[in-house]
This record gives sequence, C-alpha cells and structure tokens, in this order.
Amino acid sequence: MKKTSLVIMAAGIGSRFGGGIKQLAPVGPSGEIIMDYSIHDALEAGFDKIIFIIRKDLEKDFKEIIGNRIEKIAPVEYAYQEMDDLPEGFSVPEGRKKPWGTGQAILAARNLIKEPFLVINADDYYGKEGFRIVHDYMVNEMDDTKDTFDMCMAGFILSNTLSENGPVTRGVCTVDNNGYLSKVTETYDVYKAEDGMHAADHDGNPVIVTEDQHVSMNMFGLPASFVKELEKGFPEFLSNVKEGDLKAEYLLPAVIDECIHSGKGTVRVLETKDKWFGVTYKEDKPAVVASIQKLVDAGVYPKKLF
Repeated sequence: MKKTSLVIMAAGIGSRFGGGIKQLAPVGPSGEIIMDYSIHDALEAGFDKIIFIIRKDLEKDFKEIIGNRIEKIAPVEYAYQEMDDLPEGFSVPEGRKKPWGTGQAILAARNLIKEPFLVINADDYYGKEGFRIVHDYMVNEMDDTKDTFDMCMAGFILSNTLSENGPVTRGVCTVDNNGYLSKVTETYDVYKAEDGMHAADHDGNPVIVTEDQHVSMNMFGLPASFVKELEKGFPEFLSNVKEGDLKAEYLLPAVIDECIHSGKGTVRVLETKDKWFGVTYKEDKPAVVASIQKLVDAGVYPKKLF
C-alpha cells in the first residue's frame, strides 16, 4: 500500500493572544491540545508518518508538550522554518520579522517528504472525515506518475466553519461539474446574522455567499513531486517582492491556484460535512473545549486520547 505523510504547519504558533502559546493550550478532558485530535484522526485514517514544521526557538517547548508523546506512537520527523532559509542570491530584507508563509513552510520539509502528503494547520480541528477521504484519495486514486499534479482537498461547508465570536476570512471555492476546483476566492468578514450570511471582498464591498458553499481550510493532499514546483516558484516570488514590503508571503494556496490556471495540475474537492473549529478569537477557546467534550460524550473520542 502507498505510504502517506501528515505535514503539520506549526511554525506560525505564537502568543497572539498573550498568556502563552494558544495552539499548545489544553482543550481536551485529559489535557489534549487540538493537534492531538488531528494526529489521532490521521493515524486512524491510515497515515504513516508525522512531519512537524516548527521554529527552532520553539523546539524545546514543542517537544515537551506534544512531540515526545507522539514519537511513542508514530514515526515523527521535524523540519524547521527559518526566515533566512532562502534560495541562493537572496537575503532577508532588513526589518522583516516573520518567515515567508505556508509555501516556504513546506519547502522547509523538502528533504523529508518522499510520499503523497496531507498539509494541515496546527491549530485547526478538522474532524475525522477529512483525514479519511483525503487519505483514501491519495492511496487509491492519486496518480503521481502524471506530468501534471494530481491534487485533492477537503471541501468544508461554509456554515460549518464560522465563529460565534466574530467574522472570519475564508477561501470560498468554485467547483466545476466534475468535482474539481476551478477557483478559490479569498472572502472577508464572513458571518451569519438573523437576516442571513454576510461577507466582503478585499476592498470591503459586500459579496454574496451561501451557507452551503465549499470553502478551503488549507487541508490539501499533494503528491511528493509538488515540492519541486514550490522550489521552482520561490525565487520567482522573491524577485517580485516590492522593496519595503516586509510582510509578503509565499502562500501554498496561491501556488496551487497558479497550477490550476496554467493547466499544471487539478484539485479534486472531497466534501466533508464535519464541523471545523479553531481558536480564531480568544473567546473561541471555551467553545472549542465544549465541542471536544461533546464529541467525547458522544463516544467519538475516548476521554484520554493517547
């Protein structure tokens, strides 16, 4: 059977809300963090290996809180996303504080990715179904011998990805009649009110969205060869960063989008009806804890995961 890896992008974890690293805060009844549930679901779905992409300065805390535990139940490897990990001829602009986004994060693991891989965020709860359907597609349908990239993604239902504590930004998907992704539109200030759904475009103009639209939550299944495409595009991206722009990011969805439009790849949208949740606002944490407890009470998860 084809081997598969789970790649967890955890280099962006930090204390955005103060009082510690929010992504490593316990949310489960036995002290589990959100990542524990993703790893549990991925291993249950059949993934063979976990690759954590972290920052070197967080390594000690990260391993103490989660890495050392997971190493006891599955093969684990680490990649380190650093700001100065750049192609030859490029250097970090003075004043830049952050690494270069999700595309560079995957490149940090380029020497570890040898098989089809699923990319997820460290601080999102995705539900079991997404891991299962993406794994099954990668093992049974993904053709990594083709000249074009055969990719897939978990397509979440918009209404299952909202926060009760404020508006969210979502990648709203346009899916063709054959179930393939044709476009992702970054959509802002998405929320549900008594009079229905509200959303805006990049300039703040109102746009129409419906509750049942598919959205991307950055849960992509990719062939190992896709790493070469990221490697090829990174110098081009860096060459086009405007002088003085200290926040430009090389984003994985943008590279995937470019592959779709240039005919270099296709993305099969695999619908999941599971509810996504995460800590977008600090007020979301109690809701995440309650949601996990509800899943434990329903028998979806044991009280103690590992």
